[in-house]
Amino acid sequence: MNIDFELYRIFYEVANEGNITKAANKLNLTQPAISKSIKNLEDQLGGTLFVRSKKGVTLTEEGKTFYKYIKNAMIYIENAENEFTNLVNLETGTIKIGSSTNLTENFLLPYLNLFHKTYPKVKIKIITDIGSELINKLKNGLVDIVIMHFIDKICDKEISIKKIKNIETSFIASNKYKDLQNKDIFLQDLNKYPLIMQIKGSSSRDLIDIYASKNNINLEPSIELSSYTLIAEFVKNGYGIGMCTKEYINEDLKNKSLFELNIKDSIPNRYIGYATLNNHINSFSTSKLIEIIEKDLTNC
Repeated sequence: MNIDFELYRIFYEVANEGNITKAANKLNLTQPAISKSIKNLEDQLGGTLFVRSKKGVTLTEEGKTFYKYIKNAMIYIENAENEFTNLVNLETGTIKIGSSTNLTENFLLPYLNLFHKTYPKVKIKIITDIGSELINKLKNGLVDIVIMHFIDKICDKEISIKKIKNIETSFIASNKYKDLQNKDIFLQDLNKYPLIMQIKGSSSRDLIDIYASKNNINLEPSIELSSYTLIAEFVKNGYGIGMCTKEYINEDLKNKSLFELNIKDSIPNRYIGYATLNNHINSFSTSKLIEIIEKDLTNC
C-alpha cells in the first residue's frame, strides 16, 4: 500500500481538531479539499475513519486505533525535523575526529578552540591512533574526519585527502652531542648513536623507513615512542639522537636546549592533511571544522 503522506497529515489534524473547518484553516486548505482527502484515504484503507455530524467529526473505533499509530508517527517525524534543525544549526551532535596526540596538541587545538567557542553545544571526541588505523576507523564510520601526517597521496577510492601544509622531518640532539653540531652527517651514520624514533606504523616512521630502505640503509632505534613531545624530552635528557617534526620543536631550537643535525641525505617532507570519505556527505559539524581550518589557511 503506497499512500501519500499528506493524507496522513490531513487525517491527523482533522482527528486533533474534531472539525473539518478548523483543520482546513490550520492547514491552509479548503473544506472540500479536506473532505476529499479524507474520503480518498478511507477508500485506500478500505474502511471508515470518521463519523460526520453537525457538530463536527468523531473517530470510529477503527479510526481511534489508526490514530494512535499515526499520532506516534507524526511525533517521531516532528522530533526528527527538530533534531535535523538542531544539527544544521549545530545546537547538538558530536564530531568525531581521528588524529595523533602530537597533531592535536601542536596543530589542531587552536581550531578546536575556535570551533568550541562558536558551537559550544557540539560534543568533541578525539580518537588517537597511528595513521593507518585512523584511516581504517574512517572507512568503518568510527570517525568523521582524520587529520594526520601524510607521506604521499593515498591511492584509495574510498577516501579524499586535502593537503593543509608541508612539514619537515629533523634529527635533533642535546648538548651531550655538541661535537655533532654544524657537522655534516649521513643518515647511515646515525646508527653509531642511540637513536630515538617514533613507533612503526606512524607516518613519520614510515617516511624514514621507506627512504632508508630505498637507499639500503637500516636504521635501528634504541627507543621507540609515540609522542614527539616525549622524543624531545628524552633527547634533552641525553638518551640519544631523536627524529622529530621541526615545526613542533621551534621553541627548543630557539632557546638552544636542542639543536638540529645537518643531515646530508635529502629526506622527503611530509604534509598535514585531512581525510574524509568519498561519496559521503559530511556532517554539518565536520563541514564547519573544515571551514574554520581552510579559512585560517586562506588568511595566512
